[in-house]
Amino acid sequence: MGAVVGATARLLPDGERLHLQHGPIDLIIGAEGAREAAFEAARARFETILDELVAELALLRRAVGDWPAGVVARRMVSAVRPYGAQFVTPMAAVAGAVAEEVLAAMVAAGPLSRAYVNNGGDIAFHLSQGERFRMAVAGLDGAALGRIDVGFADAARGVATSGWGGRSFSLGIADAVTVLAASAAEADVAATMICNAVDLPGCAAVERARADSLQPDSDLGARLVTVSVGALSADEVALALGRGVAVAEGICGRGLAVSVALFLKGQARMVGLPALTLIPDGSLCDA
Repeated sequence: MGAVVGATARLLPDGERLHLQHGPIDLIIGAEGAREAAFEAARARFETILDELVAELALLRRAVGDWPAGVVARRMVSAVRPYGAQFVTPMAAVAGAVAEEVLAAMVAAGPLSRAYVNNGGDIAFHLSQGERFRMAVAGLDGAALGRIDVGFADAARGVATSGWGGRSFSLGIADAVTVLAASAAEADVAATMICNAVDLPGCAAVERARADSLQPDSDLGARLVTVSVGALSADEVALALGRGVAVAEGICGRGLAVSVALFLKGQARMVGLPALTLIPDGSLCDA
């Protein structure tokens, strides 16, 4: 997050979604109800978010310690605190926390039946009574993998996906881990932690490199991150997924996630409630 041009905002061609972009933050926003007021509130709140994060970036790249000043930064720290002694920095929650903050501004601006903020696949969503949130779950390569169907009475209000080939580094080898949680920031962290656990330490088919050799200011420092995953046997895939399932069960058991789907080399596993389901035939659901 260095010096970047100012925030930009534009309606997408369908006239129903707003695109906000500033440096590495890229949001797609939808709303039903007081849409114009919601979009204006989103634009106004988004204007300063990147600058706020940059001001506390040194703190946010360290394991949790001092409480930050910024609202978004506090959301990030709050989401990672439950993981205690495990290594994780607040940056694991940055995409979800930004989505949450913009959504909160939208909801405060006027009545909305449904709304969402999609930050590169990490999504915060709002539902009024009687409404549902339905969407397809896609892998990091865009392939349809599952469905999400959440109602107003359900606990989830955020979804996030992590994988070794995504926009952030991973210590593990999962093609994708999708998590539903009470908030987008919580889903973001849980997806990161579970994805890290899907792993085969010492496997010759997995190429790794120091995070700071790929990105000098990475919050992961000298830790080895995955840069490629070669051919694996079915047993190796099952072993790696089993390690991720064990972590996912613990996270769901503590109430830090509602539902988890794990994917690797054509195999998949599910943990938690059935609000998130696999697609057996590869067909998409209603968005």
